Amino acid sequence: MAEPLPALIEEFFLARRPKKHSEHTLAAYRRDLEVIVRALEEVLNKSGGDIDIEELNVRTLRRAFAAVSHQSAATVSRTWSTWNQLFTFLVAEGVVPGNPMAAVEKPRVPRSRPKSITGDDSIRLLLETAAKGRQTARDPWPERDLAIVVTLITCGLRLAELLSLTLRSLDGPPGERVIGVRGKGNKERTVPLEPEVEAILASYFETRQRRFPGRIAADAPLFVANSGEAMRRGGLQYLIDQLYREAGIRTRVPAGALVHALRHTFATSLARNGASGTELQRLLGHESLATTQRYVDATAREVRQAARSNDAYRALDEITSTP
Repeated sequence: MAEPLPALIEEFFLARRPKKHSEHTLAAYRRDLEVIVRALEEVLNKSGGDIDIEELNVRTLRRAFAAVSHQSAATVSRTWSTWNQLFTFLVAEGVVPGNPMAAVEKPRVPRSRPKSITGDDSIRLLLETAAKGRQTARDPWPERDLAIVVTLITCGLRLAELLSLTLRSLDGPPGERVIGVRGKGNKERTVPLEPEVEAILASYFETRQRRFPGRIAADAPLFVANSGEAMRRGGLQYLIDQLYREAGIRTRVPAGALVHALRHTFATSLARNGASGTELQRLLGHESLATTQRYVDATAREVRQAARSNDAYRALDEITSTP
């Protein structure tokens, strides 16, 4: 019996509910599925609601993916992975006998370099700007702004991870506190908080209590907007962007990165100062060590020293030192 594709896609999302994906992740999955459904409508000359799963063979899927090949390799690769997950689910459910995605070519994505903020003084300028208060803010709250920047740059958090923090996320006695982070795939990890960070958070909590008197519940958001409500994605992005601009380092932030640039800067800083790939993987919450390795590769002192052993450098020293 033929089964309509849209109904099976909804079953796929229903089965993923226990994973508690973020809204952002679920929206990305839907976009990946919808873009190929639209391509299949052209390939099969029928509306998406009329497409049956039996029609999705290797040749049909190849033609659909060929139709979106003008997109970036990273986008097509992510879309391929989403469809691969869909068919893996359908195989497990006994809906289809096998996964045709194995025969659909997946583009090779070049390993990207970390999108860290450039400039040796950039982080100092950013922290100074946050500490003194934004000049463009109608209601400056420097203690909150500094606490957010410091938490991002010393804990290496993703945007969604920071926004999901609550007061209960902080644990441990003074001087030994950690912050519990819920990352991708609902996986949890802990990141240590140094005394300097604890002090900055304590200062923020004092000002928050003055602004919003009363008992704060343990499950209340750790960081709030000026209204007292939980800070949202757009508000955090705007805050960080304004701090970059006032600090004069906006042009030093790689394109396509904003809040995430602080996570990359955290990782490259640790790698540059000798942190191992395994240590970075644990702190960043990466599932695969291969994902973490790019930070180590970009900064490893051993690799740099090995490259420096090239005889050409000694020859250059002799030439440039000759009066």
